[in-house]
Amino acid sequence: MFENISQRFRDITRRLFSPAHLTEKNMDQGLQEIRTALLEADVNYKVVQDFMVKIKEQAVGEAVLKSVTPAQQIVKIVSDELVRLMGPEDSSIQHSEAGPTVIMMVGLQGSGKTTTCGKLALYLQQKYGSKPLLVAADIQRPAAVEQLQILGDSISVPVYQNIKGTPPQICQESIPYAQKKGCDVVILDTAGRLHIDDDLMKELESIRSKVRPHNIFFVCDAMTGQDAVNSAQAFNNRLEISGVILTKLDGDARGGAALSIKAITGKVIKFIGVGEKLDRLEEFHPDRMASRILGMGDVVSLVEKAQEFIDEEKAREMQEKLLGATFTLEDFIEQFRMIRKMGSLQDLVGMLPGQFGAQFQDIANHEQEIAQVEAIIYSMTPEERQDSDMISGSRRTRIARGSGTDIQSVNQLIKQFREARNALRNLGKMSGMLSRFMGGGGGGGLHKSVKTKIRRK
Repeated sequence: MFENISQRFRDITRRLFSPAHLTEKNMDQGLQEIRTALLEADVNYKVVQDFMVKIKEQAVGEAVLKSVTPAQQIVKIVSDELVRLMGPEDSSIQHSEAGPTVIMMVGLQGSGKTTTCGKLALYLQQKYGSKPLLVAADIQRPAAVEQLQILGDSISVPVYQNIKGTPPQICQESIPYAQKKGCDVVILDTAGRLHIDDDLMKELESIRSKVRPHNIFFVCDAMTGQDAVNSAQAFNNRLEISGVILTKLDGDARGGAALSIKAITGKVIKFIGVGEKLDRLEEFHPDRMASRILGMGDVVSLVEKAQEFIDEEKAREMQEKLLGATFTLEDFIEQFRMIRKMGSLQDLVGMLPGQFGAQFQDIANHEQEIAQVEAIIYSMTPEERQDSDMISGSRRTRIARGSGTDIQSVNQLIKQFREARNALRNLGKMSGMLSRFMGGGGGGGLHKSVKTKIRRK
């Protein structure tokens, strides 16, 4: 996410804000380029104007111009303003003391609203131990009810539906149904349109007046840029929304909606959708997002993902295998499985800071080639993955055919794997020799003649 604006900010900082002492000339040029970068990212024009005024007020002062580290000062100023622009951080959900908590999801058709209902249900299950009920109140879009039912079944969440009722009636009936089922959260999947019209708003207003939801979340597609911001403002004017959920943020290289929506509507971004799977709903952290936009990565989120998806015991076992050079192709593919659970490589690399992330960018850009490596290994038998030495010429032909590749690709993978394993094995031997020489293990430590010389000195 935010690849375009993040790259622009890194270029501007490197070219214009890196001299030992800034001048007013290169400062003005840098600020102008920041303004252009924001506009190209589809950030609202008024938001950009306000943002630049606040940046300039702080950036042109004597303290910055005469600072020992002017580039760092500028980055901090921009970072603080980005956090202010997108913040404050607030992923709270208002809960009901009596009866189930009702969350009304609204938005235009195609924003990912129904999928987000499933994501939010799973999030509440895992975060709070809630027992949610999904309500199929979108009877306008074909297959919307069926889609919600499939999502509910996949996470073991009940779905209330009544295709003969009106949306306000369906939502109203769902409350006693939830109480009967022992559900403490009701998530209303309301209808959307391709555009905002009066009929849609009247229907949503009717649902609100009959059900009185505790939270109204506007779900919007981040890839629509300024249209998302305009829609959010229109929905807020009629419904007084509680917050915003941005979807498809993993596919948005610009980020204009995320940078504009809070300033225009006054409503905080609660959550962001960063993938199609139901576990890809994340709490929104303005400070972490600002850090990623400025190319400083988001190590905190990366660690949280690793803790959530990577088995600590398996990671320890893999470390021992790597150090002992006893890992196999089966271990290799197991690492791919764990990484895949965390998200796309492009997204994970984006969380790495500065030059460290840039070094891995080339790997992320070749995700298709990595998928080919997976296909080759998956085409091997379990025995072949455990012992690559047994893969003869005829076996390689079969593997190439099964993976849709050629024998050269199979040969190259096996060769690279063996070279890596041998390199680790040699490194392990060298480490063992050094350990014995310095006094570790059972080798008697330093040679007597060396010890004698040290004592004499």
